[in-house]
Amino acid sequence: MQLEEKISIIESVIFASGDPVSTERIAEAAGVEEENIDKFVKLLNDRYESVGSALIVLKLDNFYQLTTRKKYAPYIRIALETKKNAALSQAALEVLTIVAYNQPVTKSFVEQVRGVDSSSVVNSLVEKELLEEAGRLDIPGRPVAYKTTPGFLRCFQIESLGELPPLPNHSEQITFDEVDDVKQEQKEDTQGN
Repeated sequence: MQLEEKISIIESVIFASGDPVSTERIAEAAGVEEENIDKFVKLLNDRYESVGSALIVLKLDNFYQLTTRKKYAPYIRIALETKKNAALSQAALEVLTIVAYNQPVTKSFVEQVRGVDSSSVVNSLVEKELLEEAGRLDIPGRPVAYKTTPGFLRCFQIESLGELPPLPNHSEQITFDEVDDVKQEQKEDTQGN
């Protein structure tokens, strides 16, 4: 195996992990001796430096992690804040309501209530840290259940789920027939004038 290929393998392992990776795991994956990992990482960092890359591999005790250089932190912060502060869509608000009042729930429960595929909305809310996994249900297929996060509480400026407004009971809800009656009365009133 050529030197460049070993460096690329090490780079791919560190990149794909996202989290710090131990020297031992990197060496095992790349098929090289542990004592040579420092040298390979230095060559990788030299490569990044030579092209002016924003990336750098940091050594953290006996671990390595691919990160961005500190000078780019303000730009990253702006990008991430903009993303987190984006307004929630109507679909996102519906999903949050369903989860908040019924948690923990599965994606299929949310989809059953909404009547449409909600996977991407749930995934987006997990990414925005408004929902999180709450374990797996002990039923066939062991689906993932979701619940709201402390970020959800912060977003809606409440201290606990107990502060959510109560759901209307059945007697307070208007039926479709009643809506039709009101529309018919309005139509008759406009035709009579």
